[in-house]
Amino acid sequence: MPADYTEIPEAAFENIEQQRDASKLGMWVFLCTEVMFFGGLFLAYCEYRHLHPDSFAAASSHLSWMLGSVNTVVLLASSLTVALAVRAASLRSAGTVNLFLVATVLLGIAFLSIKGFEYYTDYREGLIPGSSFTYSSSQPGVQAREVEMFFMLYFIMTGVHAFHMIIGITAFIVLIAMSRQRALSLQTIENAGLYWHFVDVIWIFLFPLLYLVGHH
Repeated sequence: MPADYTEIPEAAFENIEQQRDASKLGMWVFLCTEVMFFGGLFLAYCEYRHLHPDSFAAASSHLSWMLGSVNTVVLLASSLTVALAVRAASLRSAGTVNLFLVATVLLGIAFLSIKGFEYYTDYREGLIPGSSFTYSSSQPGVQAREVEMFFMLYFIMTGVHAFHMIIGITAFIVLIAMSRQRALSLQTIENAGLYWHFVDVIWIFLFPLLYLVGHH
């Protein structure tokens, strides 16, 4: 169904192009702050991994690289559906926009479901940091405290990533409702797409750092 994604500039802007540029700049500035936030987590992880390589490799071997690989494919597919939604919006096809946005939401939920299953498995194996953490190994150079540090970083990094995904999924649900009411602008979809692509890129770094350390 054809839709009108024509935008009317706000009073603060001279024209729609200026408003779009300001909106896109604001999104990029926001993403830069997110890069700095995740950069601190990545730096901490790399430092501790450098100090305790054997323990981190042993801890990583307890993660399912197969489930991590499936989730990577799921996120890459969601990036494709977001890109297709932006393309459909540029062609003013509201029905197609909704279709791809719904697909993105479903893929995001699938990712979180798999991640939740992983967390449950870790819980059953006693790998949750804290008083319930239980780990023993006769492998030389592997210390339980260092393994626990790996899982602490693992849960923090993947948990924060999952939280960002929940925000993205919620945003897409709002966009679907706005699209049905024909109150959705192309720039809004593009900004949401940029955010989602950023979340996907973060996972592309998390996957090898966390899942493949013990399998190389």
